[in-house]
Amino acid sequence: MPVHRPGTARRGPLAAAGILLTALALLLTAPGVSGAAQTPARGSATMGMGVAAHDGTGGLPRSTRVAQVEGVDTSSHNGNVAWTTLWNSGVRWAYVKATEGTYYTNPYFAQQYNGSYNVGMIRGAYHFATPDTTSGAAQADYFVDHGGGWSRDGRTLPGALDIEWNPYGAACYGKSAAGMVSWIRDFVNQYKARTGRDAVIYTATSWWTQCTGNSVAFGSTNPLWIARYNTDPGALPAGWGYYTMWQYTSSGPTVGDHSKFNGAYDRLQALANG
Repeated sequence: MPVHRPGTARRGPLAAAGILLTALALLLTAPGVSGAAQTPARGSATMGMGVAAHDGTGGLPRSTRVAQVEGVDTSSHNGNVAWTTLWNSGVRWAYVKATEGTYYTNPYFAQQYNGSYNVGMIRGAYHFATPDTTSGAAQADYFVDHGGGWSRDGRTLPGALDIEWNPYGAACYGKSAAGMVSWIRDFVNQYKARTGRDAVIYTATSWWTQCTGNSVAFGSTNPLWIARYNTDPGALPAGWGYYTMWQYTSSGPTVGDHSKFNGAYDRLQALANG
């Protein structure tokens, strides 16, 4: 029989379990380690936030003789962007996050969208899709109504649909491949009805394969903005024979996300003009 020494309290199984639960509660409520901290706050999603985690990263793009134009994308986490610095470094186009779902607008949108335009860039807006919250058409309307429209001024790019891994839950937002294709079609059709333009689709090949079944439905109508942080853009999603833009890094100068437009500056202007 175990000997109980005077001056020490016996701790039964229930008491020990209580101590463990208390310690766990303290750990979960400590700053920076809460369970909720593992899931970003709604609205905080950024273009390409899942690319490195799912596809990894490699080197920077190989040198090429093909004309390309440097661009960036921004969101609220960039704050007030130093557009003059970017312009002086050779950046000539930008996409700015306008909306997410039907519940969020970028508080820095005006500084970023107008600031890029004011230094001479060709700019556009993008929408972070959340197909599990509302319909594609509803989100297209919200996007257009909050900065995602288009005008034939020669300096405004068609809106972009950022469709990628769900930062708040299941990668495919709980949708089947057919359901995801239907949601995307709902968005791009409504966007075109509102603006007259085919939206750019931003995605990664691995996500597109997983969540749309590698659909070929949009390759003939919607410009592709491919995400891959490596020396080349890799295999493209089905239906697209070429990419229009390629986001090649999330750790570039001044703002992290840098992309290349696949063509000379006059082709970028042509995309803006429609």
